[in-house]
Amino acid sequence: MNSTMSSTMDVTELEHLPKRWLILAHGFNMDGRAASQTITDKVPYLLAAGLELTVFSAVTGSADQRFTHRQFFPWGPAGLRFDFRHWLAMRCGRGFIYKVLTVSLSALLAPFIALERLIAGYSSQWSWALPAAWHGIQLARAGKIDLVYSTGGAWSAHLAAMWIKRYAGKNSQLKWLAEIHDPLVMRSNEQDDGLNAPSEREAHFRYQLEKQICLHADRVWWFTPGALSYAQKRNPNLLVPDSRGKLKGLVVLPGANPPRTEDSAVAWVASPHLHLAHFGSLSHTRSLQGLLNALPAFFSRHPEAREHLRIDIYGSDLDALSARAIQDHQLSGIVITHGRLEFDSASQQSGREQVNQLMREADVLLLLHGNSEWCAEYIPSKAYEYFWAQRPILALTHRNPTFNQLLAEHQAYIAEQSNPSAIIATLEQIYAAWQQQQMPLISAKPLGVDQAVQTILHAVGELN
Repeated sequence: MNSTMSSTMDVTELEHLPKRWLILAHGFNMDGRAASQTITDKVPYLLAAGLELTVFSAVTGSADQRFTHRQFFPWGPAGLRFDFRHWLAMRCGRGFIYKVLTVSLSALLAPFIALERLIAGYSSQWSWALPAAWHGIQLARAGKIDLVYSTGGAWSAHLAAMWIKRYAGKNSQLKWLAEIHDPLVMRSNEQDDGLNAPSEREAHFRYQLEKQICLHADRVWWFTPGALSYAQKRNPNLLVPDSRGKLKGLVVLPGANPPRTEDSAVAWVASPHLHLAHFGSLSHTRSLQGLLNALPAFFSRHPEAREHLRIDIYGSDLDALSARAIQDHQLSGIVITHGRLEFDSASQQSGREQVNQLMREADVLLLLHGNSEWCAEYIPSKAYEYFWAQRPILALTHRNPTFNQLLAEHQAYIAEQSNPSAIIATLEQIYAAWQQQQMPLISAKPLGVDQAVQTILHAVGELN
């Protein structure tokens, strides 16, 4: 067992925990996917605590041999098409056979997908809840599980857990833990508390699902104080202590596991270029646009910097806003896309291992928070991996004091994403440090997964 965990949870506490856990995670063992890493990083600590795990997931990740791991295709046509593509790509690549089979399946399922959208109108992964719930209910009624832990990511895991809890049997003492990655209710602006039910079909369903989770889960947690605070406004029962004086709602910072021990921190080496490296997805709400729009003014003050600055993008294509900014400001030689890193047969490194290595070799790690209202309730999971890399971080953030404080504790350069002057001033600090060859390793202690598991196990112990 991890030494930190064993020092905070004694043997007696661990012995009294419910032992047989069913984990519901649509994404599991998916290389480089944040929703997968959030749960798979916890597994070694859960096993070390003596828990007997059963995992239900989609077919989009690799099967785990350490415990019972069952993978299900969704029962709806849209979900089946989506997951089949990933399943097939893992087995035969994306060549001719992949193209023929996926096109054929899409044509076959097209009328059924149209009907599903007309009747349900939810995102494709919703129907994975059907097989997960069906098989989970059988386990619960047979008395083979003590606790359901739904995590997402995809909200179908929480829907399945709700059904399992509801239909587990009249005498069942089954416990339910719900881990909410991204807010289920997406607020539109700072004045919006999310109290009013949305009219759009899926948004309305997520709104109602949150209420059911907050009513029926035994413990539910979010990843930021902001997310918990807004959830409490929508669900006042979260503010009512139970018989032991404990609140149902928690905040659990997920953290990240360290890279392999042989991949220790890399000493910084000066090069002809200042590399800002971004890892992860880009979109219209999490775009390079704010940074790129600030570059012309930065270059007007430091003309020579145009020859030195490079922005490396790993794991994503450019979003439309970034692509337009690159074209408008003639930055095509500065922004370089490297695509998604998959398993490398030559080095035997997974995509995640390659990413960890590149993080430690970067001059500065670029962290984009986004510009939507829900940034107030959200911390990018990539931040926790960045902390392990021990490289300077340039973070463009939006309306999240908790996130800013966490970044400041890890000696990051921070600027409001919508403030060009602040971005330019921060770039000047970084550029000056690079010119003076003063890009040190960051000494702040990273945030590991063990602290998250400790919090969860303590919360479960309080249920007995």
